[in-house]
Amino acid sequence: MIELDHHKIPKHIAIIMDGNGRWAKAKGQPRTAGHIQGVETVRVITEECVHLGVEFLTLYTFSNENWNRPAEEVRALMELLLKNLEDEIFMKNNVRFRIIGDRYRLPQDVQEKIREMEQRTANNDSMTLVLALSYSARWEIANACRQIYVDMQAPCNSGKCEWDIDERFVGRYMQTSFMPDPDLLIRTGGELRVSNFLLWQIAYSELYFCDTFWPDFNAEELRRAIADYQSRERRFGKTSEQITESPN
Repeated sequence: MIELDHHKIPKHIAIIMDGNGRWAKAKGQPRTAGHIQGVETVRVITEECVHLGVEFLTLYTFSNENWNRPAEEVRALMELLLKNLEDEIFMKNNVRFRIIGDRYRLPQDVQEKIREMEQRTANNDSMTLVLALSYSARWEIANACRQIYVDMQAPCNSGKCEWDIDERFVGRYMQTSFMPDPDLLIRTGGELRVSNFLLWQIAYSELYFCDTFWPDFNAEELRRAIADYQSRERRFGKTSEQITESPN
C-alpha cells in the first residue's frame, strides 16, 4: 500500500471518470456494463476518500454534451443513476450528497430522488460527495452571468447599487460556491484534456492523468494520484522563496 502524508491530504478532489465504454468494449460487453462497474468504483473511491479525510469529492458523472449520446444509452444511465441514489453509501459513511449542473433537464423521477437524498443527508459531515450531472463549465459560467445580470436589474434597498465585480464576487454565483476549489483533478482513461469540467475552479488545481479505465480505478490508484500530488510544490503564482518565507 502506498504510504501518504496525512497532513497533506487534498481537501477537495475532483475526478473525470473516463473509460467505462472502452473498458466494456475491451471485454466484449455492452457499454452499460462499463457504467454498472463504474458505479462500484464510485463506492470504493468514496469510502477511501472518507477514510483518508478528504472533505469534498466531485465526480463528473454526466455532462451537458452527454445528452447527445444514443437515447438508449442515456436512458440506461438515468435508470442506473436512479437505482444507485440510495442511502447505504451516504448514511453508512456519514456522507453529505450534493449535485451541480442543470438539474431541470434531468427526468422528473431523478430530480425528486436527488432532492430527497440532499435533504436526507444534509446533516452528514464526514465528507461531501458532489455529482456533476447535466453539467458543463461553460454552461455554469454563462448561467452565473445571467444571474448576475438579473440581480443587477433589481432595485436596491438604498436606491443606489455599487457593484464590485471581482473574482470573489463572480465565484459566489458559481454552482460550487459552497465548497473550495479542487486541490487535485484526476482524469482516468488515458485522455489528456479537462472536457469542459470546472474550468473556473481548476485555475490552480494540480492535474493528474492516468491510463486506467474508471472501472479498474481502485483505492491504490487513488493513493498513487494523491502521492503524486503530495510530491509537488504548489506556488499559486509565487516563487519558491516567497512560499518558504516566514509570514512575519
